Amino acid sequence: MQDNPVPRIHRNIARLPELDMFYLDTQTPGPVIVCLHGRWGRAETWIDFMEHYGNQYRIIAPDQRGHGLSGKPVSKYTAEEMAADVAALLDYLNITKVILVGHSMGGQVAGYTAARYPSYIQALAILDKSPAGPEQRSNLQLEQMDLSDPVTRDWPLPFSSLKEAMFCIRQATDSDLSYQYFMNSLTETAEGYQMLFSPQAMGANIAYNMDWYHLLPDIKCRTLIIRAKNSEAVPDKALFKMKKLLAKCSDFEMSHPNHNVHLSNPAEFYACFDPFLT
Repeated sequence: MQDNPVPRIHRNIARLPELDMFYLDTQTPGPVIVCLHGRWGRAETWIDFMEHYGNQYRIIAPDQRGHGLSGKPVSKYTAEEMAADVAALLDYLNITKVILVGHSMGGQVAGYTAARYPSYIQALAILDKSPAGPEQRSNLQLEQMDLSDPVTRDWPLPFSSLKEAMFCIRQATDSDLSYQYFMNSLTETAEGYQMLFSPQAMGANIAYNMDWYHLLPDIKCRTLIIRAKNSEAVPDKALFKMKKLLAKCSDFEMSHPNHNVHLSNPAEFYACFDPFLT
């Protein structure tokens, strides 16, 4: 793959019924892989993945609702809503079958999509995400909730300079990968440097989250779980339960502890992911 030219990545907006969705697309002829980023993320997190596989697969990576350049409607940002966005994007693009890959929050959205819209999904990869969460969803209305983003609520937004933004984000993150992850969402405005994700969306996605183990038996396609070394997101007990409930499941543990398993050790990740695609 490395001898091939780097595929061109196209940028587009899908006009969906509920929102406009920005997405990256290699437009490569061939099987389709859709990649879903995590909370606070962007499609940009998949650039290396797109360059690695983009000569063989059409790879599409959207900014999910509330993130990046996509629409940010006032809503609960549940996994059901976000899975419906994925299905709507596939319909918009006239795509009937995909390999679906999701990291962290994107892994949950991918799981919901595979369970709720199984006809679209050929295979599923969940990256460092377990279905654990509150047993019941909050029944409070949006206006009754404090929906500020717990990560950025104390940041001095908008930042007055790029230097201030870089310093604050560096102080708030625990690794170069996490730093770059948040920097991907930094944008300059007339008022200063802001984050592209909606604080309301981040708060709502957390506040209305719930356990989704009950959906796993509905996922019939091949499923790959990749977790970080000694993963806090997918501890052994959660992994065992996932493997027990999923019909066709394999798993892999990275040698690196970073949550961004698709970025922490690319060579190891692709060596694990290649057999999943064959």
